[in-house]
Amino acid sequence: MANRILVVDDEPTVTEVVERYLVREGYEVASAADGADGLRLAREWAPNLIVLDLMLPSIDGLEVCRQLRRESQVPIIMLTARGEETDRVVGLEMGADDYLVKPFSPRELVARVKAVLRRVDAAPVQLSGDAISFGGMVIDPQGRKVTVGGDEVNLTAKEFDLLRFLAANHGQVFSRSQLMDQVWDFTFAADSSTVTVHIRRLREKVEVNPERPRFIKTVRGVGYKFEGAPA
Repeated sequence: MANRILVVDDEPTVTEVVERYLVREGYEVASAADGADGLRLAREWAPNLIVLDLMLPSIDGLEVCRQLRRESQVPIIMLTARGEETDRVVGLEMGADDYLVKPFSPRELVARVKAVLRRVDAAPVQLSGDAISFGGMVIDPQGRKVTVGGDEVNLTAKEFDLLRFLAANHGQVFSRSQLMDQVWDFTFAADSSTVTVHIRRLREKVEVNPERPRFIKTVRGVGYKFEGAPA
């Protein structure tokens, strides 16, 4: 079955072009022109990925993203006409997996959609199929679940992929650009905010003290590493 893509944008021209490119790639596409309708379709149609504009009538994209994250881990690519880093960071902090700034190339959006879905659908690599434990943290690649101290942690698809990659290569230091290449599957031109925000969100969810992380360490001037050997 074709993957379902929901496009939520109030600009008919954008929606039409994006839908045409996605259909051409074999995706099944539905669209909504405001946040309320987007939420309804997301719940009723169960898309595999959502392309979500930040500025929407009735309910804005940030609130749509916030509400969806309470009930679903569906991948979200956020669109914004604003170039300010603060807008991008807020979208990522609400749980978006990726973003594009308008105007954007439809081909680039298709590439991003493919990359996100490829990561979600890919069989776990580098970690075995069995759950693996790191001092109270248990990562289950098959079930795509993480527990800390016996309690399940609610991670987005991209947060899980990032944690899994770092844990699979524990002790190895990766720069932000290397993590973009390995986890996001493309190079995100000179923008480190995506990785930075996801690392911060991961620490808030899996570390007892995010300010003094036990697992996800910062290596100043270089990047990040996962510290600890599997039990």
